[in-house]
Amino acid sequence: MGVNIWELLVILVIVVLLFGTKKLKTIGGDLGGAIKSFRAAMNEPDEDKGAGKPHTIDGEAEVVSDKKDKS
Repeated sequence: MGVNIWELLVILVIVVLLFGTKKLKTIGGDLGGAIKSFRAAMNEPDEDKGAGKPHTIDGEAEVVSDKKDKS
């Protein structure tokens, strides 16, 4: 049951008629650039620039509770 070659050709012709070859070329270039950028990001080591060594904060904590006393 699948899609044969003639059905694929008809779909391709309809897509070309709807969007035009220039628009399809632009979309293809954008898609290729996105894939290239994604692969480059996947190959980069994980470095969180904002996260440094963990440290503690000296100070006093205050306990806040929304529960009402049932006395």
